[in-house]
Amino acid sequence: MVGENWVPKTRLGKMVLNGEIKTMDQALETRLPIREPEIVDMLLPNLQSEVLNINLVRRTTDSGRKSRFVATVVVGNKNGFVGVGMGKDVNVRPAIEKATRDAKLNIIKVRMGCGSWECMCGGHHSIPYATEGKWGSVRVRLIPAPKGTGLVIGDTGKKVLEMAGIKDVWSRTWGDTRTVYNFAFAVWDALRNLKKTRIPDEVIIHAESVQIPAEEGVEE
Repeated sequence: MVGENWVPKTRLGKMVLNGEIKTMDQALETRLPIREPEIVDMLLPNLQSEVLNINLVRRTTDSGRKSRFVATVVVGNKNGFVGVGMGKDVNVRPAIEKATRDAKLNIIKVRMGCGSWECMCGGHHSIPYATEGKWGSVRVRLIPAPKGTGLVIGDTGKKVLEMAGIKDVWSRTWGDTRTVYNFAFAVWDALRNLKKTRIPDEVIIHAESVQIPAEEGVEE
């Protein structure tokens, strides 16, 4: 069980182990950096992970040719939390473990909602408004979509959004999206940027309470 042999070294880790912080929302609200993956393991026990890509990288040094595996991993609970990470090692398994650890340290809370004017259901199947993210040469724009649209984005972006719990979204991309690492982090950055726009609580509450009539008459 997580926490039995864990000796936290950070202030946030000690607060989690002592029970002062019981949820990931509380941990993120402290603004303290997450530097121990055990924090995420304790607060999000149902976290899932998926390997997005594994590359074999070779380079020539003074001592000869060296090879390393580079893994890209996404983690999430499919209910508002997601993280992306990268790990390098001479063996595949340690590279995946390092990438998973890095992804946990990059965990974020995703602001979900229904910002599509075609839907306006007040649910949490999409995102509340359009957002953009950039990583390396890749730039991604995510746009709210009505319920039933699905994830209109490349496979890498689709896996990141699925781990976050988003079901419907439109997208537009620029750059070399074949670079899995940059593409995954660009989508992650777009989701992270959703939190940078401040929305009054009363607006959020009002949006969630809106009920759209099943059918309205139209005058000709």
